Amino acid sequence: MARKAAIIGGGVIGGGWAARFLLNGWDVAVFDPDPQAERKIGEVLANARAALPALSDVPMPAEGKLSFAGTITEAVEGAEYIQESVSERLDLKHRVFAQIQQSAPATLIGSSTSGFKPSELQEHAANPGTIFVAHPFNPVYLLPLAEVVPSPKNAVQDIERAKEILREIGMFPLHVRKEIDAHIADRFLEAVWREALWLVKDGVATTEEIDEAIRMGFGLRWGQMGLFETYRVAGGEAGMKHFMAQFGPCLQWPWTKLTDVPEFNDELVDLIAGQSDAQSGHHSIRELERIRDSNLIGFLRALKDRNWGAGKVLRDHDARRAVTFHDAAPTGAPLVMAQMQVLPGWIDYNGHMTESRYLFAASETSDAFLRLIGAGMDYVAAGHSYYTAETHIMHLGECKLGDRLTGTLQVLGADEKRLHVFIRIQRGDEVVASLEQMLLHVDMKANKTCAAAPEVLAKLDPITQAHKALPRPDAAGRFVGQRRA
Repeated sequence: MARKAAIIGGGVIGGGWAARFLLNGWDVAVFDPDPQAERKIGEVLANARAALPALSDVPMPAEGKLSFAGTITEAVEGAEYIQESVSERLDLKHRVFAQIQQSAPATLIGSSTSGFKPSELQEHAANPGTIFVAHPFNPVYLLPLAEVVPSPKNAVQDIERAKEILREIGMFPLHVRKEIDAHIADRFLEAVWREALWLVKDGVATTEEIDEAIRMGFGLRWGQMGLFETYRVAGGEAGMKHFMAQFGPCLQWPWTKLTDVPEFNDELVDLIAGQSDAQSGHHSIRELERIRDSNLIGFLRALKDRNWGAGKVLRDHDARRAVTFHDAAPTGAPLVMAQMQVLPGWIDYNGHMTESRYLFAASETSDAFLRLIGAGMDYVAAGHSYYTAETHIMHLGECKLGDRLTGTLQVLGADEKRLHVFIRIQRGDEVVASLEQMLLHVDMKANKTCAAAPEVLAKLDPITQAHKALPRPDAAGRFVGQRRA
């Protein structure tokens, strides 16, 4: 039975939470009195369906069921987790928490508030210990950060359980150890925002010029190293102490107006809005969201390839959801070695899986088999590996976005130095591609073939013997252009 999350408030943030839970296999019930809520969440969900799977290298779980509740009571019934994302009015949040706890007094309630402290949220609550801050960043379905802020009234085990739920849907719960107005990230952003308003008001820069300064320069560094690590590198070989000594004196200079606030009036609003319209008004908001998502996917996948920053969160999330294949007694059947899904990054201009991804699917299958026989990355690190010497691929069917694929492997033959395998990539019972491969065992330091380690052969030989009883695939031994018999 699917787990259930309740989302109270279906705006941009609530819709993002709904998409994040749904695409990670949770059922989601949304309550929002706005008559347009269903349409708005549908649009957010459409963007999320196109974006979030592109960050995954393992099959996404089956999407959960989305429902829209007529009351808060209906939404929270049976929910394991509740996320509140209503407007930033403390009195409204208190009323919402009271209604929730009439029906779900012991259920965890995370609040998306960007400014209120958890102790303020908990005032007058029937069970204050279940209410805490879980502040995300837009788009919630792509960006992993959630600032988790408890108060002394929250039990440690409840906060740990909330953090684990957030990890299970691919988020990075940053535990803020001390309650403070606006938590951590928004305090930092507010300082940048305040200074940006002064620069525009004083005619120093336009909104576009400020954005260019961020995205062409330090924003790229912050996206993968943050603030302090960036400045540590700026300090050169001497590190952070040198940076502080070199740039510390400028803290005394009147560079910024961070302790002063420009008058927030119609003139300032018109100035900022007018420049912003000139900068980006030729795009609709939905177009800008898709552009943003596409760019974020590129950044995040680059970080994922390097297992760094937010990319490490994505890798860890894949690892938690990946299907692992353990040692088993050899049987007279091809081994199921990989479960995959056709992701957005796998398809070409006509919506079909691109040619290189058939090879990738086969590689995932053979890599899993090598791990099974003890020739995985630890074996490679010790200096030995199986190198693919030949591959013959037959494309037998077209795959489309979302198709779930299985990779099976049959050993056609093996000796101390060679491994001859036949791989089938299947969609259900249909074989969409077959690949015949010859792999050679190599001493990587000497760069020549050698016998595999005895412990590898001890796992490989029983599988080879068991597979001798299997019918030889019709496609085995074929070459390009050969006619069918």
